[in-house]
Amino acid sequence: MEFTFVSGDVALDLAGTVMHRRSPARQDVLTAPADLTAWIAAAGLLTTAPDAGAADLAAAVRLREAIYRSALNAAHGEPPAPADADVINRAAAAPPPAPALTTGADGPGVRREGDIAGALAAAARAAVELLGGPDARHIKECQSGDCTRLYLDLSRRQSRRWCDMSGCGNRAKAAAFRARHK
Repeated sequence: MEFTFVSGDVALDLAGTVMHRRSPARQDVLTAPADLTAWIAAAGLLTTAPDAGAADLAAAVRLREAIYRSALNAAHGEPPAPADADVINRAAAAPPPAPALTTGADGPGVRREGDIAGALAAAARAAVELLGGPDARHIKECQSGDCTRLYLDLSRRQSRRWCDMSGCGNRAKAAAFRARHK
């Protein structure tokens, strides 16, 4: 399974594991515990993620949905709902992964060790920092068709319209070009 990390923040990338939320084409990429394990490793939250279980997946989905609703509220200038803030805060309270400096023939690196709850804690802590900090006002929702991905717009003029220029932005520009040349 391929995952997309274009939101500019790991918490928003977790929320983006459901694509086209308000469309019949809705697609959830975290449907099995193995998907969660793979997403955690792909996101770099753990170097080697242990196998997730059904309870881990349920906790991740709860966190994902709380982050999505809270970030969508932030995009509209509203605070998170207290119940969503509670879900995020509880997940953030777990011990995060422990980073370790590694050495090897390729030079130094970072290894992150921990469990699934710790990886979710890292995503929840990112959500706390984002939603409670000054960058919350830079959260936007993609304007391409039925894409519902949230992203962080840190562009100079705050004029970014799409979650990803190579995907949604490219499709929107191609459609506009075709419409102009009909």
